[in-house]
Amino acid sequence: MNRFGTFLVATLLASCSPVPDSAPATRAATVSALPAMRGFSDNTVVPVTRSNSEMAEDFLDLVFRMENGRAIAGMSRFEGPITVRIAPGAPATLAPDLDALLARLRREAQIDISRTDRPDAGITVEAVPQKVLQRAVPQAACFVVPRVRNWAEFLSMRKTDAVDWTTLKVRTHATIFIPADAAPQEIRDCLHEELAQALGPLNDLYRLPDSVFNDDNIHAVLTGFDMLMLRATYAPELRNGIGRVQAAGIIGPLLAHLNPRGERGGQGSFPDTSRDWITAMETALTNGSSPGARRQSIDRAVRIAQQFGWGGPREGFSYYALGRLQVGHDSTAALAAFGRADAIYSASPLMQIHSAHIAVQKAAFTLSAGDAIGTIDLADKAIPVAARHQNAALMATLMMFKAEALDMQGDSVAAEAVRVDSLGWARYGFGSDANVRDRLAEISGLRPY
Repeated sequence: MNRFGTFLVATLLASCSPVPDSAPATRAATVSALPAMRGFSDNTVVPVTRSNSEMAEDFLDLVFRMENGRAIAGMSRFEGPITVRIAPGAPATLAPDLDALLARLRREAQIDISRTDRPDAGITVEAVPQKVLQRAVPQAACFVVPRVRNWAEFLSMRKTDAVDWTTLKVRTHATIFIPADAAPQEIRDCLHEELAQALGPLNDLYRLPDSVFNDDNIHAVLTGFDMLMLRATYAPELRNGIGRVQAAGIIGPLLAHLNPRGERGGQGSFPDTSRDWITAMETALTNGSSPGARRQSIDRAVRIAQQFGWGGPREGFSYYALGRLQVGHDSTAALAAFGRADAIYSASPLMQIHSAHIAVQKAAFTLSAGDAIGTIDLADKAIPVAARHQNAALMATLMMFKAEALDMQGDSVAAEAVRVDSLGWARYGFGSDANVRDRLAEISGLRPY
């Protein structure tokens, strides 16, 4: 599992209308001092709501398959108490975010896990400069490796079977590598996803609407579904070495015990995701191909999703990516794709955060068209969703759009209040002051002058 480092994590929007070569002065230039960074103190997460019959199949596919489709013969997990260590040189925001995550794992997943300074910790978190990290694994923003304790060991062992998850009988130690110079939110998001993999599931499933175990990177932090999967992984009914067939006979009754509210009729298992679709999406989402080749790949992914009639997060994500790749190339096609994605996402309450991501894209169009009311409406609906899902970057961006729209209406006092409120979240979501100011300028530059 890894996170695409550029397509959706670092960039939430691109200009939907051309910015003049000599742009007018913006409010971003007048912000002399940014407020303190804000963070999320409320660890209430979106609860799991799907039926156990659906989630039982999800568990089996998450635990007994790798992302590339390889089968995992036997389940592996840590035995006994688990300790997590932060290697020297980590960013200041990492420790409090890790402590909050470990508290959630203890409370929600019932895992005996704690932080330590001992070098023999079960899991180490090491910060590596982003350029160094991506030279080793070009398409990953962060990743986790078994049986290594530091970056030097990873470099020496990365081409051996020692770092092959499928060879594990029991997990003893692993190291999570995060970008040292990324924004605090990206570091936290990496921490959530990679620590979850270090502990449990090794697969990602594009069909999941409510999980970080999905390469669409829509969810920023571990969800109620994710915590349930981890709690099941460490339940005494399961054990190291158990195979898929045995686990299939256990997971149904286990979920009934852990999640009695899920004992109701559901859709059952979802159709598997086509490897052709995954390949097309990977080509479209990464920077190794030309813009034209990426657009051709996303067109192919959309056709495959339509052919299978998936709906839900996979088809919605196909259209979302299509819209993103049409921005700056064909604005009409981009807006149509975002509209289609939004219609798909809006069909289920499980995908409210997906719709909130679409709201950013649509707000760029409404703001550049001078539609203040439409922009404010989009922001007002999506901001609470972004907050509930602890996505500060998304929240701040939406608030910046709302501030510009309020200014267009002539309400400069309200606009400035919203703008200033956005900045603390933006510092967490985007990192450096320069990045925050760039985002303010980018959004202000979309306004018609």
